[in-house]
Amino acid sequence: QVQLVESGGGLVQPGGSLRLSCAASGLSFSNYGMRWYRQPPGKERGLVAIISSAGSSTYYADSIKGRFTISRDNAKNTVYLQMNSLKPEDTAMYYCNAVQSHFNYWGQGTQVTVSS
Repeated sequence: QVQLVESGGGLVQPGGSLRLSCAASGLSFSNYGMRWYRQPPGKERGLVAIISSAGSSTYYADSIKGRFTISRDNAKNTVYLQMNSLKPEDTAMYYCNAVQSHFNYWGQGTQVTVSS
């Protein structure tokens, strides 16, 4: 059974940092491209960042470029999202997503709230 478990969310002040983790099990993690999405309250889920299976390629949404960094540790079956210079508009539920061909798996999400 495939499981993606996000952690690391919480309440942080504007300008602060958080590191999200997504631990994967039940799949050949190093064969999957990994993505982070987020869904702000009352809005649709949107793509935040992508990292290739080997970690050699990344993509970032314009809204977070230069502030967030996606990385992965294939030995630990874990993908990370380092979030710096957080803004109130980064408040959202953050989800990790594993994709390979027609296989597509989601975690349950972790809440990030940026507020003073």
